[in-house]
Amino acid sequence: MSETANILHNATENSLVLMDEVGRGTSTFDGLSLAWSCADYLAKVCKAYTLFATHYFELTALADDYKAIRNVHLDAMEHREKIIFMHAVKEGPASQSYGLQVAALAGVPKVVIEKAKLKLQQLETQAYIDQQKETGVNQLDLFASNDCHPAVLLLSDANPDELSPKQALEFLYKLKGLL
Repeated sequence: MSETANILHNATENSLVLMDEVGRGTSTFDGLSLAWSCADYLAKVCKAYTLFATHYFELTALADDYKAIRNVHLDAMEHREKIIFMHAVKEGPASQSYGLQVAALAGVPKVVIEKAKLKLQQLETQAYIDQQKETGVNQLDLFASNDCHPAVLLLSDANPDELSPKQALEFLYKLKGLL
């Protein structure tokens, strides 16, 4: 944090600032709040040219508030549950997290990765359930309606296990076209 403090006190619009994982090692909300505030300060007050690497996806929203902020990510591709970095910088935020794949690349034992996958599924399921309770929406009600949206009808007839990767992609485009 002393390096972060030094940067925030001394950076100017003529500075090149490289920040990596500000807020790491704190609680999730503490870290996110600190990273957000530092990025905001660098953009609004210091106006330094900054590369701000973070695992907090929420920070990508800062680009909506500041014309000078741009989201970029390293292009990556998944192949058989492994990640392949394409060594290309692309516009926009990353479309997903590759934390488990990167951990596997780093040599984390497979048993730990497998347990993390199970925990991730539990956390995502719980977050989905909590969101449904919060909004009062029951997604299953969509399928109970007699006036189904065409996308629901298409989904109910689909058998994902029988689709090739190309057919699955075509199916997604067909679904997108119905929205």
